[in-house]
Order: sequence, then structure tokens, then C-alpha cells
Amino acid sequence: MSKKKTLAAAADDETEFIVIGEITKPHGVRGEMRVKPHTDEPERFTWLEQVYIGEENPRLMAVEKARLHQGMILLKLAAVNDRTAADTLRGEWLMVPETEALPLEEGEYFLFQLEGLAVSTVEGEALGTLTRIIETGANNVFVVQGEQGELLLPDIADVVQEIDFENGRMVVALLPGLRP
Repeated sequence: MSKKKTLAAAADDETEFIVIGEITKPHGVRGEMRVKPHTDEPERFTWLEQVYIGEENPRLMAVEKARLHQGMILLKLAAVNDRTAADTLRGEWLMVPETEALPLEEGEYFLFQLEGLAVSTVEGEALGTLTRIIETGANNVFVVQGEQGELLLPDIADVVQEIDFENGRMVVALLPGLRP
């Protein structure tokens, strides 16, 4: 199965955004913040000039500097100059317009593009609609809601056989034990 980008979607004022990170806590006393990256390319933070902050009413802020540190990003925004100001942004999403998303390779896609796909088995049995994706350390888990309730499917090559965005569907092979 193709590599996936782990980004989510949000919308505001006709502009579509993708989440590239989440502010976890302040770092130091000069306004720097620790950011958990939500992108397969965390280096993108080092060349960002501006970023939108907040899921509700996103506001554009200039990036002063960013660096990678122990699997996290240390980010300094021009308008955030002390620990107290940085702490007020704890838990906020960092987003860029979808038009600024990093280009995808052939066969790659953003996880948010999977939500809403109709899911069926290789035998043609309709299972329901992919409503949510749970990101785990090992592999993602697709939550499918159907007439028979909720079905959890691991995002592994043995299960996911085909993703057809044109027709809005995903075809899966159910391994033993996956049925409710």
C-alpha cells in the first residue's frame, strides 16, 4: 500500500486548510514552542514564512524561526515573545492553506481524503462508510460505520486492496476476526 500523509482538513471562509502540527507547550522563556508535527516532512517548518494558528477563526502569524529537536519542532513566532504568550497557544493547530500542501508522489494521498469513502469487500459486500481514522504507532485504523455497526479495519496491505477516489470507494479483504 502507498505511503500516506498524516494530515487533516479544516475549513474557514471558503479556504481549505491542512493541519501540519499541534502546539504542545512552551519551550524556554522567549516565546519558543514545542510542536508535534502532523506531516511526513517535518523539515517543512524550517522554511515556513507564515502559518495559520487555531481551528476556530485561523489567524495568520509570521514564523521567526523553527528547528527540529528530539522528534519535535521548536517554533518561534514573531508575535510571541515570552513564555506566557506561548502558553496561551497550547493545544492550537498549525495549518497551511491546502494550496500550499507539499506535492504528493504517485499513489500517495492525505488521510482526510479517505473519510467519506464507501467501503466494500472484494466480494462486493457493502460494509459502510469510512467515517474516521485512528492514528496509532503501528498502523492507522479505519473506522467504518455501516448497518451492522462500527467496524475497525487496520490500514495494512493484506486488508486494503484498492482505493478508488474517482468512484468514492475503498475495497477491502476481511481477515479472520475482523467482523463484529
